[in-house]
Amino acid sequence: MYLQHFGFNEFPFSLTPNLRFFCNLDPYKEAFDVLMVSLYNGEGFVKITGEVGTGKTLLCRKLLNTLGSNYITAYISNPTLDTFNLQKAIAHELEISFPENVDNQHLLNLLTDELIKLHQDGKHVIIVIDEAHVLSDEALEGLRLLSNLETETSKLVQIILVGQPELDKRLKKPNLRQLKQRIVFSYCLPVLQPEDLQAYLCMRLSVAGYGYHPGKLFSPKALKLLFKASRGIPRLINIISHKALLVTYGYGKKKVDANAIEVAVADTEVIPAVALPYRLLEVGTVLLLLASFGIGGYFILRSFAL
Repeated sequence: MYLQHFGFNEFPFSLTPNLRFFCNLDPYKEAFDVLMVSLYNGEGFVKITGEVGTGKTLLCRKLLNTLGSNYITAYISNPTLDTFNLQKAIAHELEISFPENVDNQHLLNLLTDELIKLHQDGKHVIIVIDEAHVLSDEALEGLRLLSNLETETSKLVQIILVGQPELDKRLKKPNLRQLKQRIVFSYCLPVLQPEDLQAYLCMRLSVAGYGYHPGKLFSPKALKLLFKASRGIPRLINIISHKALLVTYGYGKKKVDANAIEVAVADTEVIPAVALPYRLLEVGTVLLLLASFGIGGYFILRSFAL
């Protein structure tokens, strides 16, 4: 692969949510501050939304790894569950034992007892629901009822809903208005702006071991095309950059040019064809790339397509 060719210690644009690659740009700092302030104030519900690929999951992991030992957390990453099974998943995350044939009321009693005990021990319980936009109305209502558990002075549990903009649309439904009123703090994670791109690339390249400014690796035109094609979405920036590095390596070059970005974009199905004014690749170009990477390299390149 291209690690040695460019002087990397690891792949700089992997899609795995690795905390070492958390980029402390203003939007992420603001979102993180909203989360910390809401938790400090003990609010029942917090909502973070953002388009696909804007870094919501990485933000969640940053939060969970920042909280001190006085916080007990439950992270639910696959919330396509009904209320009962969602409660089971939360109980499992909180390490609450329950019989296999437990019924709804018994499970709720176990959850309540554990939350009271943790509160008495000075612990704060945080439940993070990732991909919350796919929760059923029933499950969302179940979370609201769970958030009703409180003492005279504080909530026994705080719930963070993280999801795509569809979550905002869901919460406008009349039957979910009680839940919407419980959300005191919210933040919409924006896409990156053109001025953020170099800082984002510089951070990831630096973590991967690259010792130079991204301008040494990406030409000015390549950077411009990269932003236009990705629309400022970090996941697409990663996908295109990885493929462009593969293309550049295949050509034996040291700097990513506009042509490499065009080839990477042409191979990425989720990017609209109108995103870039790239020309259609000639058959000879494709064959050259396949010969350069080998079959294995080609499939690695394709695996980064969403």
